[in-house]
Amino acid sequence: MTTIDWLGLGLFFLCWLGYGLLLRLLAHRSGTLNTDMLTVRHAWMTAMTHREIRLLDSQLLGHSINSGSFFASSNLLLIAGVGGILFGGDQALQGFTAVGAEQVPIKLLEAKLGLVLLCLARGLLDFIWSIRQMNYALALIGAAPEVHSEADKVAFGEATAEVLNPALAAFSQGVRGYYFALAAAAWLFGPIWLCAGVLSAFALLVWRQSGSPAARAIRTARRLLEVNRERGF
Repeated sequence: MTTIDWLGLGLFFLCWLGYGLLLRLLAHRSGTLNTDMLTVRHAWMTAMTHREIRLLDSQLLGHSINSGSFFASSNLLLIAGVGGILFGGDQALQGFTAVGAEQVPIKLLEAKLGLVLLCLARGLLDFIWSIRQMNYALALIGAAPEVHSEADKVAFGEATAEVLNPALAAFSQGVRGYYFALAAAAWLFGPIWLCAGVLSAFALLVWRQSGSPAARAIRTARRLLEVNRERGF
């Protein structure tokens, strides 16, 4: 590996592992889509406890579970494809030069594919954990008691949201793995491409969290929900 390869790899892990910390810093300053959605889901689960028929809530969560299952299945297929190339012998690896990949020693090429595989494997674990937690939340919705105390309804909604929020946070982490897997795949064409891919993926993720139209709209909705909660609605 050249010096630029090491720098690109260091930049990759810095952005991949430091992304969560950056989001927390942004959340304290101006808010992010993920933190705004925490409030939205808390409001959703509180509203759920006030409904006599919770079919809508179970259908919405079932849709999220189906989405997680789809991404997990797709991720598993990608892992199988990359793993098949990685462990398919020298002939399979040498085929990358035909599509314009950088000519490097086989061991370095294996390391590049291994980085892609690592991102996909981390994403698969996130999707699996997300699906399990969403099933737990679905069970809580089904078990929501017919209580008459407003404090009990709010407490049960908050408890359910504390299960649902980490579930969908894990789902977001799994999706984020695709971005960094693409950035890692850019390394096949050289370290400069790796740096460009990492910075592009990182900048795109940050913009979608804080400056995209969806982020601004959800931030406005979160503020309205907070105002209504303060007024007791």
